[in-house]
Amino acid sequence: QVQLIESGGGLVQPGGSLRLSCQASERTWGVYAMGWFRQAPGKEREFVAALGQYGGDAIFGDSVKGRSGISRDYKDTVFLEMNSLKPEDTAVHYCAADRRVNGGRYSHEWHYWGQGTQVTVSS
Repeated sequence: QVQLIESGGGLVQPGGSLRLSCQASERTWGVYAMGWFRQAPGKEREFVAALGQYGGDAIFGDSVKGRSGISRDYKDTVFLEMNSLKPEDTAVHYCAADRRVNGGRYSHEWHYWGQGTQVTVSS
């Protein structure tokens, strides 16, 4: 099964930007929809963004809409760019993949998950 490894998390000041990457162990272009979720301590996992298997049909969660972007290369990596970061964006961010055309907003729709990368927004 596909393995997913996230990178790019860290500490950033409020108002700053961050770019997360998720590299898969096999080619995902044309095979897997890719997505991002996040989970803060004591909260449920939250949908962030998703992209179809050919890079189209991007969708975003309400909490990041308008200040985030999702993209993918033609091989095995998906990216999440987050701007105007707020303390409430602090969470472990997870990459997800599923063999489907488009991504879904619910975690139970995704079969493969990475280990997560911590994003902390604080001054």
